[in-house]
Amino acid sequence: MSKKFVSAAALALPLALMLAGCAGGNAEAGSESGEVVRIGVVNSGDAYWETFTETAADEGIEVEIVNFTEYTQPNPALSAGELDLNQFQHVIYLATYNVLSDDDLQPIGSTAIYPLGLYSTQYESVDDIPEGSTVAVPNDESNQARGLLVLQSAGLIELADGGSIFSTVADVLPESKVEVEALEASFTATSLPDVAAAIVNNDFLADAGLTADDAIAQDDPADPAAIPYINIFAAKAEDADNPTYLKLVEIYQETQEILDGVVEASGGTAVLVQTPVEDLVASLAEVEEATRDHQ
Repeated sequence: MSKKFVSAAALALPLALMLAGCAGGNAEAGSESGEVVRIGVVNSGDAYWETFTETAADEGIEVEIVNFTEYTQPNPALSAGELDLNQFQHVIYLATYNVLSDDDLQPIGSTAIYPLGLYSTQYESVDDIPEGSTVAVPNDESNQARGLLVLQSAGLIELADGGSIFSTVADVLPESKVEVEALEASFTATSLPDVAAAIVNNDFLADAGLTADDAIAQDDPADPAAIPYINIFAAKAEDADNPTYLKLVEIYQETQEILDGVVEASGGTAVLVQTPVEDLVASLAEVEEATRDHQ
C-alpha cells in the first residue's frame, strides 16, 4: 500500500498529559548534591522508564518518576515546584496551558511525535480518491483541526486562510477535491466502508483491524509544520539551561533501549525525533500567540 507523508500544523494526538505532585529537588544541584530529580509522567508503567532511571543512575543522576492520572495535573505540579520536569505533552498542549494559566513553562527537549493518519479500505493511495467523495475527520476540536491540515497537505482539501490549529469543517473551501464530514472520533474508523477515507486516531486503530502502516497519508514529523505536535520534556523557564536536566534529555534521546521501549509502548506509532530546542521554543511562542488571538 502506498503512503504519502503530509504535514500538519500543531496538536492534539493523543497528547498524553497527566500528573500527581510531590516535593521537588534543587535544579542546579541534581546529582552533585545527591538530590532526586522528579519527573512527572502519565505512563510510569511503561518499561522504558525503568531503563531510563537505571541509565541516569549510571550517570550519577538519581531520578524519581512520578505518575499522574489526569492530564491537567503535571504542569501545575511543575509550576509549584513539586516536580523538576515533566514529559507527557506536546507543544500545543503546553502553549494552551501557559496562556490559560499565565505561566512560562518551557520545552527543553523533544521525544516523539505520534502521527495522525488517513486510512481507507477502498483506495490504496490518496491519488486514487475520487473527486467529490466524502472523507471523515474526528469532530473534537484539536483532532479535527489536525486532521483537516493532514487532508490539506495531502491535496484533498483547501482551507480558508491556509488553515490553522483552530480550523473546522466550516473552513473547507468549495474548490476542495473532496467533501469532509466530522464524526465522533471513535466512529471515523467504523465509517470506512461508507466513506472514501477517514482520519483515525491511533487509539482506535487496533479495534478497526488497522495498523499505523496502513495509513495512506499522515503528518510528516520532518515537516516544520508538525513541530507543535512533538512531545517534549518541559521545565520551568529558570531551569531551561540546567545541565543535569539537559543531560537527562540526552540520555532519553540517545539510549537505544529507551528509544526501542518508547516505540514498543506506542504500538509502533511513535516516531522518534531530536528537534533543536530553539525550534521547539519558537513553535511554542507562535502557538501561544495564536491561542491568545483566538480567545
